Parts: sequence; structure tokens; C-alpha cells
Amino acid sequence: MIGLNRVKTWILIAALGGLFVLIGAWFGGSTGAIVALAIALVFNFSMYWFSDRIATATTRSKPVTEQEAPELYRIVRELTQINRMPMPRIYISDMMQPNAFATGRNPDHAVVAVTRGILEILDERELRGVLAHELSHVANRDILIGSIAAAIGMSITFLARFAFWFGSGDDRGGGGLLGLLLAWVLAPIAAAIIQMAVSRSREYQADESGAILSRDPDALASALRKLEAAANKVPVPASVSPAEAHLFIVNPFRGRQASMSLANLFSTHPPTAERVARLEQIKQEIA
Repeated sequence: MIGLNRVKTWILIAALGGLFVLIGAWFGGSTGAIVALAIALVFNFSMYWFSDRIATATTRSKPVTEQEAPELYRIVRELTQINRMPMPRIYISDMMQPNAFATGRNPDHAVVAVTRGILEILDERELRGVLAHELSHVANRDILIGSIAAAIGMSITFLARFAFWFGSGDDRGGGGLLGLLLAWVLAPIAAAIIQMAVSRSREYQADESGAILSRDPDALASALRKLEAAANKVPVPASVSPAEAHLFIVNPFRGRQASMSLANLFSTHPPTAERVARLEQIKQEIA
């Protein structure tokens, strides 16, 4: 199942790239496409390179020592040794909404953070399941994958906007005014849908990898149920952007998205019930 999820992720990445090429071919605006891609790559490379600093700042997370959080360090150390990966920096966020996230450009520059809220509602076994999930994001290089998807998605949006305002870049005349208008509206929507599908695929992947790493799928399933129940009770800080929702183990803005139509298509996370069902299947496979 893990291999299938990886294949699915890269198929979605390829679909984003293919959409970009199709839009470029539709308008023939090669110069505009190159400019859009360059802008998107610079922006997203910066987000990727400084992802740990940005995430810890907006979530009001602070580094903690082993003396300050011995249980947290013990669990993370055990899991990293099992997974043969470097020990990440450990942060605790002042957020009272129960949640956790991992970030950093690679395993050598990784951060795993938990909120004050999650430490209050999870027992040790459930916390171990959550930390295994987050360490799996690091091991699976999901920050890099997400940055690639975001770069292509942003390039598609830039290209559509560029084509609408400046027209096509060759003598073919693009797709006409109607085609330009449709691209303005539909191309970014299509890119966003594929980006969200990539994000959901990575959450499934981290659930599976984390469950295998901890050897305790039930613990992660129990934690997800608790986090789902608590997600809407405590608001997220104003400093946290919806663009950062994909970093967290559960979407901190779930209540806001749940009221939207077609919410699943634009959700950064799969439905909790589906995640739990997959974890139950993994339990049977590794029993």
C-alpha cells in the first residue's frame, strides 16, 4: 500500500506538470511560461529552504531541551533510532489547539513540533503514534514534494493570469477571449485540486509509514479521533495561515472547510474516518 501511495503522489505531480505544459501549449506563451515558472520556483525554493523558521515563527513554537521535555525526547529518540534517521530539533508550540507538525528541508534540518493542547489530551501511546507520523513526513521528504507541487501549481496560476492580461506569446492567437477567461478561472482551480490531492496522498503515506514505524496503528487511530473531536473547540492563532494547514497532522481550519461545498476536493487532509479505516487495515497486515 505504501508503494502504491508513492506512485499515486508522483502521478499527481506529473499531472500538475502536464497541466502546466498544456496551458503553455494552448496559449503559446513560452516567454510568459518561463517567467511564471522562474518566479514560482524562486518563491517556493525560499519557502522550502526556510520552511522550519517560517512554521515555528507563525505557530509560536519554541525549542525545548531534553530536561524540559524528557518524555518527548525519549519517544522521538526511540523512533529515530528505529528508523535510522537523525534526531530532529524538538519544539513546543503555545497553541492550545491539539495538533502537531513536522517541517524542514531534509532529515538533517528537520523540526518536529507539538502543541500545548496535544500534550494535554493524548496519552503516551497516542503521542508516540503522532510523532511516528510526523517523523515519517520527514523521512518521506514531504516538504520537498509539497514544494514541488506548490511551485508547479503557482506557475499554472501565474501563466493563466499572464495569458489573460497579455495574450499569447506567438502568432497563433491563443484560445481567444473565451479561452483566456476560462483559463483564468479553471486553470488555478484544477491546479489547486491536484495540489490538495498530493497533500492528502502524503497524509495517507505518513499514516501508513508512521503506523509501521510505531508498530501500533491503533494508537495513531485513537489520536486522530481525539484530535478530530477537539479540532473545532480551540481557534488557531491569527498568525497561522490556511496555506500552512497541510503541515499539521489534522487540518487546524477543518471547521471552516467543512462548511464549504466540494470540501473534500479542496481539503489538505483526508477524512479522519478514512484514515482510521486504513489504519485498521494496516493493523491486520502487520499483525
